[in-house]
Amino acid sequence: MQGLRVLDLTRLLPGPVAALRLAELGADVLKIEAPGAGDPTRTMLQSSADRVAGRPGAFYRMVNRGKRETRLDLKSEAGRHVLRALAADADVLIESFRPGVMERLGLGYETLRAANPRLVYCAISGYGASGPFAQHAGHDLNYISYAGVLDQLAARDGTPILPNFQIADLLGGALAAVTQILAALWQVARGGEGRFVDVSMTHASYAHNVIAQVSLANEGAAPAAGAGLLNGGVPCYNLYRTRDGRWLAVGALELKFWETLCMALDRPEWATRHWSLGQAIGGPDALALTEELGAVIGTRTLAEWMQSLEALDCCVSPVLTAAEAARHPLFDPQAYAAAGDGLNGSDEENFAG
Repeated sequence: MQGLRVLDLTRLLPGPVAALRLAELGADVLKIEAPGAGDPTRTMLQSSADRVAGRPGAFYRMVNRGKRETRLDLKSEAGRHVLRALAADADVLIESFRPGVMERLGLGYETLRAANPRLVYCAISGYGASGPFAQHAGHDLNYISYAGVLDQLAARDGTPILPNFQIADLLGGALAAVTQILAALWQVARGGEGRFVDVSMTHASYAHNVIAQVSLANEGAAPAAGAGLLNGGVPCYNLYRTRDGRWLAVGALELKFWETLCMALDRPEWATRHWSLGQAIGGPDALALTEELGAVIGTRTLAEWMQSLEALDCCVSPVLTAAEAARHPLFDPQAYAAAGDGLNGSDEENFAG
């Protein structure tokens, strides 16, 4: 990706992260902001220390690291002239305005491609560049609601949760944009022309809602919370509260992992009670065994369970907080060096709430 020139006209989360991923691959990304306040994320979630220091907040710094920055007033002819000149020499342009805005400014794809046929122009929007919802406003919560994804993120009583992970923005927006941009660049590298890349965060999220769509195809309905193979309907793939109020994630979906876990728990008789051996998903035996396993898990702390289970090949993991994950050897090179081959589950501080 060295030498790839990217113009980033986006703001907030999806577009900046898409451009960030390209920068991480070696692209030269120029972030273009409006005069004045610029990208709203400069002050969004800004800490008091950053405000006092007069610097952008951590949100802005994280999603825009590795980029060059400039300011252009696209409402002025001078600013538009500069952008057209930059686009004539660029490989990729990413924007996230509401559909039609760039055309009204005289900066739409057809205008820019006339000067640069190899330009890959990516427009990220909530509902796509055309269609009945093209002009509708929205945010991540709205997109996953329409896509049928939020319905699958629910408590056992069916109440949807508010995920603090922006699925549509990051999966439907940023990742979808990077994937399609790279595909378009492959075409350009083989002598083809650039293209208009239309990324709808809602449509991309809908396309990724695979397991629910499998159930629709098989049974005519997506599984209710706690009734499916991957959302709580089997004991081998579930969440369990530990004695200290923490949570253990059991992902022993395949029989061999479940058998290993049952032996480690000194419950060999449970090994045959598995969905692959005929246990009904969401059925009485599955629910009963989930309660039995929950009672056993509740007898020890999270650290105690990890000390005995983490080294085994049975797909069991702690539900870490964001702070704990940041200190974990998986993500912290210094912690990895200190831990040697992994986290020592006997260290209570590793699981401090």
